Amino acid sequence: DPTAARTLIDQLSGTVCWFKIGMTLYFRVGPDFIRSLTADGHQVFLDLKSHDIPHQVEGAVAGLAELGVGLVTVHTGGGPAMLRAAARGAEGSATTVLGVTVLTSLDEEQLSAVGISPNPAALVEQRARIAVECGLGGIVASPLEAERVSALSPSGFEIVTPGIRPAGTASQDQRRIATPADAIAAGATRLVVGRPITQASDPVGA
Repeated sequence: DPTAARTLIDQLSGTVCWFKIGMTLYFRVGPDFIRSLTADGHQVFLDLKSHDIPHQVEGAVAGLAELGVGLVTVHTGGGPAMLRAAARGAEGSATTVLGVTVLTSLDEEQLSAVGISPNPAALVEQRARIAVECGLGGIVASPLEAERVSALSPSGFEIVTPGIRPAGTASQDQRRIATPADAIAAGATRLVVGRPITQASDPVGA
């Protein structure tokens, strides 16, 4: 709901640095909502996880960069040609392209069900290496893999970690999780914290 989203954003301004907009909200409100946020000076992480043929992803990233967002995501599962195209799409802009490695809702059982044999940590490392080689500005991975990715990353490479659950909060549909402190200690450069804040009775306090 755009009104509820705006209320939460206004409430949290000054407490958090960035606002992540995912597909649930974006597909409802579209680019004008994003333009309004960036026009107001908010830092926006637009998490749409583009995954298509290289030509489509290059155009998608270029279009999203025009909205003034700081971070966008593409799926590393799209392959090297697609990732290089995504990097081209952001050239000349202030937008950093992040490669989503393995969703934090996936564990070995879930990966096996779709025919992927590596364990999550090995797959994250493999895809992180491809992201570096293809010129992306960072990756998205669970905090459990942050240390492995940090060891192979160049200076300034972003390691963005969802699956953050403060001690005592429910894991919900996330499988590979860690506390904020553990994620930072492992090498995460940014933490994505959603429902522990958005569903809290006191979001600012949370």
